Amino acid sequence: MTNNSDVLGQLRQEWRFTSHTTEARHSFREFRARHPEVRLEGLDDLGDVVDILEVRGGRDVVERADIVSALLQEAGDTQIHRALLQTMIPGIVSVCRQLRFGEGIVEDPSETVGVALAMASELMVDWAGESRQYAAPDLLSALRGRLRRWLLKEKVARASFSAGDHRQGAAEEASPLLTRLQSLRGSPYERLAQLTYARVFEGRSLREVAADDHSSPVALQKELQRFAVRFLV
Repeated sequence: MTNNSDVLGQLRQEWRFTSHTTEARHSFREFRARHPEVRLEGLDDLGDVVDILEVRGGRDVVERADIVSALLQEAGDTQIHRALLQTMIPGIVSVCRQLRFGEGIVEDPSETVGVALAMASELMVDWAGESRQYAAPDLLSALRGRLRRWLLKEKVARASFSAGDHRQGAAEEASPLLTRLQSLRGSPYERLAQLTYARVFEGRSLREVAADDHSSPVALQKELQRFAVRFLV
């Protein structure tokens, strides 16, 4: 069974490679040129930026806040976005811990972590280009609200699926969604429509659906959220 350490370990392993690529070095140079005020002289790549953002990285609280604020402004760049997500991971896990990793609602705590990572990533996309003095606290506060609402919806949905008498009623209430999913049959988005159906109408967990799809829960959650925003909302 996947656990939190596995999910976070995969991200750390991926970051060790991606933070030193040619693309990451190019994005770093562009970032440093646009934000001389955060004083990144002597650093080589985005891996170095994430390193100095650690508590023992040599920068004080104000300096770290300024760097994170600058990263958010440039988060439209894929490499900068990834660096910001990496440095926010401890805070994201802290938010999950505050919500007890969805205990009593979600079977696998790693699913909550995966959803939180995807939500944080989406927030960074939504807020890219904004100038926020307290970017990190703002992101975590917004994430906490979104994750709490997701857990509440999961709790209601799972209770409905566990009560056989309510399944038909839930399906009828969601008929516009069902109609929309059915309309996507034969389209390039049929796969995501079927996976959404499995989550919403069959009550299957993200981990189960991802396993059948041969994808990671984190990646699949992001795909489903983007699909929902584009076609279902």
